[in-house]
Amino acid sequence: MLDKTNVKNLDKVVVRFSGDSGDGMQLAGNIFTNVSAGLGNQVSTFPDYPAEIRAPQGSLSGVSGFQVSVGKGVHTPGDAADVLIAMNAAALKTNHRFLKPGGVIIVDSDSFKEADLKKAQYTTDNPVAELGINAQVVEVPVTTMTKAALADSGLDNKSVLKCRNIFALGLVCWLFDRPLENAEHLLRNKFAKKPAVFEANAKVLRAGYDYGHNIHASVSTYRVETNDPTPGVYTDINGNTATAWGLIMASEKCGRPLFLGSYPITPATDILHELAKRKDLGVKACQMEDEIAGVCSAIGASFAGNLAVTSTSGPGLALKSEGIGLAVMAELPLVVIDVQRGGPSTGLPTKTEQTDLMQALYGRNGESPLAVVAPVSPTDCFDMAFEACRIAVEHSTPVILLSDAFIGNGASAWRIPTADEYPAIKTPDVPQELLADGTWRPYLRRENLGRYWPVSGTEGAQHRLGGLEKDPRTGAISTDAVNHEKMVELRAEKIARIADDIPALEVLGNPDADTILIGWGGTYGHIRTAAEELCKAGTPVAMAQFRYINPLPANTAEVLRSYKRVIVAELNTGMFADFLQCRFPDVHIQRINKTQGQPFSVSELVERTTKLMED
Repeated sequence: MLDKTNVKNLDKVVVRFSGDSGDGMQLAGNIFTNVSAGLGNQVSTFPDYPAEIRAPQGSLSGVSGFQVSVGKGVHTPGDAADVLIAMNAAALKTNHRFLKPGGVIIVDSDSFKEADLKKAQYTTDNPVAELGINAQVVEVPVTTMTKAALADSGLDNKSVLKCRNIFALGLVCWLFDRPLENAEHLLRNKFAKKPAVFEANAKVLRAGYDYGHNIHASVSTYRVETNDPTPGVYTDINGNTATAWGLIMASEKCGRPLFLGSYPITPATDILHELAKRKDLGVKACQMEDEIAGVCSAIGASFAGNLAVTSTSGPGLALKSEGIGLAVMAELPLVVIDVQRGGPSTGLPTKTEQTDLMQALYGRNGESPLAVVAPVSPTDCFDMAFEACRIAVEHSTPVILLSDAFIGNGASAWRIPTADEYPAIKTPDVPQELLADGTWRPYLRRENLGRYWPVSGTEGAQHRLGGLEKDPRTGAISTDAVNHEKMVELRAEKIARIADDIPALEVLGNPDADTILIGWGGTYGHIRTAAEELCKAGTPVAMAQFRYINPLPANTAEVLRSYKRVIVAELNTGMFADFLQCRFPDVHIQRINKTQGQPFSVSELVERTTKLMED
């Protein structure tokens, strides 16, 4: 147990792991997160990957970070860290700005030699003084201690050095009173096929933990409060994995096999990887030769009666646009997942933005309406992937799911749901009586204007679909001008009616406020926390986060018109604000925008909201 003479009791703490991209910071951070989630802590993570592939070791451009907040009332990874682990001189230089004043820095003193300082572009031999750091700096010979712990392991030097991150993890587990048994269990699963590697890491984990006991009098330690969670099985899950699992749940609930046609692209590739593992559940995951093939294969699978999905990021969404337009015209169920990243072009592949909104809404030729939804957190990716599939199937339309790199790579604690917590998806099979009397036609419509969706090979349901305009009764090609206008209006009305089938917009915060802070998608945690902090400070605000973009929730106009001041915060130059302003020209909308490839910080949202309210 911790030495109670130097313990800080906190509702939540923030830890940031940093080192070379090959130092295993993501693994150490993920294990710490999973252990904390298992103890009943809420968790929120921010993996901060370098954009360069295999940058020179020890260089500033090659630093990889992983930030996690654990405790109670956690909605973001935190603005600043209580503890920073810096595995080399470059990591300290690029990450010290994320540390709270007076926090704890743990450095591997073996990685601060003259050559290391030169690579990291220091001008003196005293990095702490040069950077003006105000913190409790704990110099730990991590490399030396790791080598000593594994002296008799039989591993080569390269394999021994790969365990440095686990020594640091053991030290952090001591610092926050995390049980080593849980961490060892995760390591055992990670290295199940390499027992020697597991034994080495387990030994190093214990060595790091024991080292913490030996220095307990010289550094603050922490006790973190836990929630009283709903009973169930909990794990931490990242957004991309949650998305994949939500698709699988939807496949089970609609009774159609899941097909993914995709081309690898950062940061969406993990969805393809996860679904490729699920052949045991009947999932067909195909890595196609390019983005166009990905969407076209999914359209073919949908025509054949599969629950069809294609995944990508911004540049890939542009390439898929013609195929998506075909799915709009054919009125086929299709889910397009866009894990947004910084752009344009190749842009910032490992950084987050919300800059694909207009492309999702309008980025196709002609009048090409479809549904657009956006998850608000890593765990919500499961629910909104399921919801995207439900809307696509029940309303016979493509649906674009706008995730982003922040929530796609980030993780939160998640209670694994049971199947009965999710509704059956009402798959629009062709009624037998229509097949029996021969009256079924491809564009025969249901009450919500959606088409029926026959499985390929169904007797009596042979048909063709294509990209040319159709007659609404027969499905035959039609170039009649009046018919085209009728079909344009019909397709738009079909999407508009989805508003009757989605939840109302929920408003949180001070019910008496005359200012509402609005966001959409993955900015939820930061906006909610900022609203809470403003209210606590005596500045009453409300907040609302949009998960449904097109169509908007039915009560959107009522909510917006209820406030004197509407502030929209988003990680772009104002796309959603423009969209709302166009829809509701009588509402005066103010903006908070950021395009740095990084999520908002709570402090900047509080500061900028306060300034707008004072103007």
